[in-house]
Amino acid sequence: MIKVAPSILSANPLILENEVKKVEEAGADYIHIDVMDGHYVPNITYGPNIIKYLKKITNITLDVHLMITPVKHNLKSFIDAGSDIISFHPEADNESEEIIKMIKNSDCKCGIAIHPKIDVRDIMKYLPLVDMVIIMTVTPGFGGQKFMEEQTTKISEIKKIKNENNFNFEIEVDGGINNITSKLCIEKGAEVLVAGSYIFNHPVDEYKKLIKSLK
Repeated sequence: MIKVAPSILSANPLILENEVKKVEEAGADYIHIDVMDGHYVPNITYGPNIIKYLKKITNITLDVHLMITPVKHNLKSFIDAGSDIISFHPEADNESEEIIKMIKNSDCKCGIAIHPKIDVRDIMKYLPLVDMVIIMTVTPGFGGQKFMEEQTTKISEIKKIKNENNFNFEIEVDGGINNITSKLCIEKGAEVLVAGSYIFNHPVDEYKKLIKSLK
């Protein structure tokens, strides 16, 4: 069963509560929250406060993707805010195993994200420890980028490792997802699809059809 995680990076911030409720009604499985700090990536987006706010208005799983450095120093605030899943980039902090332990010891699931410049072999040691692996099919930092098809080979690699070792993590793909690229990712083994502009750049009454087209 494929899950869809609409990314609020592409939602209308002036009506964010309505946007979240509408995608939830339309069949979204997670809400994806891109946290950027202007250091790990050049853009700046949300902080813990938005997660705290969303927790009050929805029961849907909050899938938080930290694109920040350092990670550990800021982690507790995202846990305390009510994140359900917290994913981070291991190369952004030299205490990755301690970060995974901190997340797992809280009420959150833990994920790692693979930047397009990072090889699967560089994150192998974390795979037995996590609940989610995000494969980035764009360079993190901005919404609406072109899908990098060459990155889909990592989906196959991760799927193979998962199956051979009976790991339990979900395979999520983030970046440039639409009704065409989603099929490429699903064929390779994707289980969760992050979609922003493909959903939120259309009228609200099309959300259900768009989410269904990804699955």
